[in-house]
Amino acid sequence: MRAMVISGGGSKGAFAGGVAQYLMQGLDHNYDLFLGTSTGSLLISHLALQKIEKIKEVYTSVNQDSIFSNCPFVIQKKHGVESIGIDHWNVLKNFYRGGKTFGESKNLLKLIKNTLTEEEFHILKNGPKDIVVTVSNLSMNQVEYKSINDFDYEEFCEWIWISCNYTPFMSLVKKNGCEYADGGLGSMVPIEEAIKRGATEIDAIILQTETTMFNRMPSKNAFALLTSMFAFMLDRIEHQNIRIGKFVANHHDAVINFYYTPAVLTTNSLIFNKEKMTAWWQSGYNFAKYKNLETSQLELDVE
Repeated sequence: MRAMVISGGGSKGAFAGGVAQYLMQGLDHNYDLFLGTSTGSLLISHLALQKIEKIKEVYTSVNQDSIFSNCPFVIQKKHGVESIGIDHWNVLKNFYRGGKTFGESKNLLKLIKNTLTEEEFHILKNGPKDIVVTVSNLSMNQVEYKSINDFDYEEFCEWIWISCNYTPFMSLVKKNGCEYADGGLGSMVPIEEAIKRGATEIDAIILQTETTMFNRMPSKNAFALLTSMFAFMLDRIEHQNIRIGKFVANHHDAVINFYYTPAVLTTNSLIFNKEKMTAWWQSGYNFAKYKNLETSQLELDVE
């Protein structure tokens, strides 16, 4: 069984889309299982449907308004560098309304439903492929994996949305008596789960460089500090997921093909920039193509 696993990474999901496009169209890889976390969960349904151009259009045109119904920060640009600052009015407004987070991302749920139709959902559910998204159950202190086979259209769209909710900046969702948030808080790269579900060969797209390639600038405000802290924690979780994934793969004779970003794409994946995301998609496609051509050449040289 072949699986595609896509990690979390916010706006960097555009790079993953490009990699996936080459693997599926350039190499004709056919996947039985698609497993995603956060931004990865937004991609996988459309990849399974072979609707690559459709999801590419979404990823290369999305902006802050597409995601946030109440955006908690403003984007500041100084000397060509983008950073975020607190939108005090929006944050106070959210707290006044009884919100538990700085902002709300209800527009993202609308975007998911507008992009993945009910008809497409039923095509996937009645098909041979399994589509699985990762969520974090904060109440039960555990990671959960939600398969398309277990839910109706409305519920599955909601699970995709929940998988992407990067709290405390985005919505905290109460469902089935529990509080749920971004799947990346527990499992950024769900390789182990793919193997548990029977995968013997996995193409894992990691929206991070293989080694640390930058030092973060000093935090300028509370939001910058929070995003740096969360980025640090998610980076540690990601490295742990990969180590565990490799260990489990060795014990199950599974093969993992890793696709890391070759360079740092952004230090803040909450900023959605059309031009940059368009470039990242093409960069992902070119990188996957180059990596596989390089691998093929090495194999020929060995022979």
